[in-house]
Amino acid sequence: MSNASVQVYPGLSEKSGWPLVKKPHPPFYFGGFAACAANFFTHPLDLLKVRLQTTHGAGGGLAPVVRAIFAQQGVRGFYNGISAAVLRQLTYSMARFATYEELKKQLAFDGALPFYRMALAGVAAGAVGGICGTPADIVLVRLQNDGALPAAQRRNYANAFDGLLRIGRAEGARGLFKGAVPNVSRAMLMTGSQLCSYDGFKQLLQTTGWFGDGLGLHFSASLLSGFVATTITSPFDVVKTRVMNAGPQSPYRNMAQAMALIVREEGVRALYKGWLPSFTRMAPQTILTFIFLEQFRNVYWSSYATRNRVRYD
Repeated sequence: MSNASVQVYPGLSEKSGWPLVKKPHPPFYFGGFAACAANFFTHPLDLLKVRLQTTHGAGGGLAPVVRAIFAQQGVRGFYNGISAAVLRQLTYSMARFATYEELKKQLAFDGALPFYRMALAGVAAGAVGGICGTPADIVLVRLQNDGALPAAQRRNYANAFDGLLRIGRAEGARGLFKGAVPNVSRAMLMTGSQLCSYDGFKQLLQTTGWFGDGLGLHFSASLLSGFVATTITSPFDVVKTRVMNAGPQSPYRNMAQAMALIVREEGVRALYKGWLPSFTRMAPQTILTFIFLEQFRNVYWSSYATRNRVRYD
């Protein structure tokens, strides 16, 4: 047999002698970066959700809203508020992902992490993320809804930072946290349902034997997670959007009063206005966020192993 038929791959035998270690925790900012990357694909759907949620009464279906945006502003109209969306992900998502991962470490004090502890970590992380992201969320809601207002009522923020400055001047520091209670409540439900259900669905799907730790698993778990999160958070999302968009002369005093007023005037179904575009946005947003996050982690772990000459157990 010719020597040319035998190929030797240098480094394989060397790697087999590297020590086995546990995978290190990735940097805290990966969650925020992954959410930002996903947001560029899903922002138009989020804008449609906001337009539908701020439509009062029974009118204003999805198709008329799409036609109106395109007729008035063209394709660029679907990306109104993108600067605020990125700022929101860099505050809200980065804070909640970082807090969630840290709390999971702390709550696995006995070497186990049952679902109820993951849910507790998610709810607490959502509170942190909701507080951090509220100012950017207010600007985002107003930028996205600006095109639906009469020209004389539009705020015309140049970008997210211009919006923050102008809200601060006109409404004070409290104006930057208008709607904080429904926003934080929604964020707690969102993170508690989304992040822990993703981890839970991953574990459940792996027990079926049909999924390995790869793209198919990440896609399926994140799709199911998006459905759960959308359904649980929709009423709080509607209330949050109405309160944040109301301006200084708001008819809403607090979250409970706002929810009661919406139900009394428009019925219970109003709390699920925008569910379809919300899920249509949430599903790809959740899928892309977790796929980007898993890829960031894999690249980090591969680089760490090569740099430190270790293997993972």
